[in-house]
Amino acid sequence: MPTTSPARAVRVGLTSYREPAVWGVWNEPADLLPASYADAVAAAGAVPMLLPAVSGFADLDRAAVTAVEGLDGLVLSGGPDVDPARYEAAPDPRTGAPRTERDAWEIALTAAALRRDMPLLGVCRGMQVLAVALGGTLVQHLPDEVGSEVHCPTVGVHGRHPVSFAPGSRLGAVLGTQTEVATYHHQGVDTLPAATKAIGWAPDGTVEAFEVCGAAWAFGVQWHPEVHDGQALFADFVAACAGQR
Repeated sequence: MPTTSPARAVRVGLTSYREPAVWGVWNEPADLLPASYADAVAAAGAVPMLLPAVSGFADLDRAAVTAVEGLDGLVLSGGPDVDPARYEAAPDPRTGAPRTERDAWEIALTAAALRRDMPLLGVCRGMQVLAVALGGTLVQHLPDEVGSEVHCPTVGVHGRHPVSFAPGSRLGAVLGTQTEVATYHHQGVDTLPAATKAIGWAPDGTVEAFEVCGAAWAFGVQWHPEVHDGQALFADFVAACAGQR
């Protein structure tokens, strides 16, 4: 008699960097991502799958649709600054060199995931990509706005600061009214897209989390939950992925 096969594991796509890299005898461009992202997804019970920003697609939007068809959730990972041209701004001298291929790929993936109402988590740069994809703008050098380096206190080391959440928000229910987060960013959201709602703030007023209104589960967080104390957030994300599958 035929047997019922077990349900497959939840699949979560992770966007990745394309940067020069050195390993063994090799020194060449590579698609890479800090292992903490995949580890966080796997610890929550899902299978992580990298989504490199490949150039040369004849139809980028169609490629993005094809990519998310095989997934149950999408994580937009951290990384370099979003090209200011994406939100019609001139570059600040302290804004990093644009990664136009990555910007285009991640914005296409975002649109494809939101059309499917797929659970989506934007982390740091990923939150900014999500904001820009929906029509928001960014602050290009946050210390000019808040008067301190609290969001990126030491080069190459994640800082820590508290984030407070709106009463009744889903992230507040998952993480509590306030939590300590791992921080490393010099940019942030300036104008929130109309389709979003701010639900988390740093003590200096910087928006640290927003939700996409009307989506089943779509959030941007400005901190790095894959680095410290992110188990509850990734568990809720993966549970949403399983429920939406």
